[in-house]
Amino acid sequence: MKVARHEKIKELIQEYEIDTQEELAARLNEAGFRVTQATVSRDIRALKMTKVAGKNGRSHYAILKDFPSEMGDKYTRVLHDALLSIDQGQNLVVIRTVPGMAMGVAAALDALKWDEILGSIAGDDTVMCAAKNADQAASVVKRLKSILH
Repeated sequence: MKVARHEKIKELIQEYEIDTQEELAARLNEAGFRVTQATVSRDIRALKMTKVAGKNGRSHYAILKDFPSEMGDKYTRVLHDALLSIDQGQNLVVIRTVPGMAMGVAAALDALKWDEILGSIAGDDTVMCAAKNADQAASVVKRLKSILH
């Protein structure tokens, strides 16, 4: 039953921009799955779902794709909770975070051990990563954005 429910959740979040656990539970109930909000909450964690910004600016649930297997849940959570923007200037990647989270983001990036990143420096709300060259900085930006979307 859980496997079928998880498959249905994947279908639903691809078809609709679902932004609350209650909406997801309602759609599952309409599809014949009798679930509670607590069940949906567990399913969200099991499927590694997160909220992402939609085309209309509203956030909605999505399943994280193409993130490295060595990246644990805690690093994913840090990046999702803390990142505000990612920009590139030549071989530098500048990451803006919510205040107080830059050190956590830098630690998560260090834990990823990406070859493109020579090193990171963190302040209170900004992380600066140095890449070997502009192409590799672009690769870092692309990889970070793929984790978030």
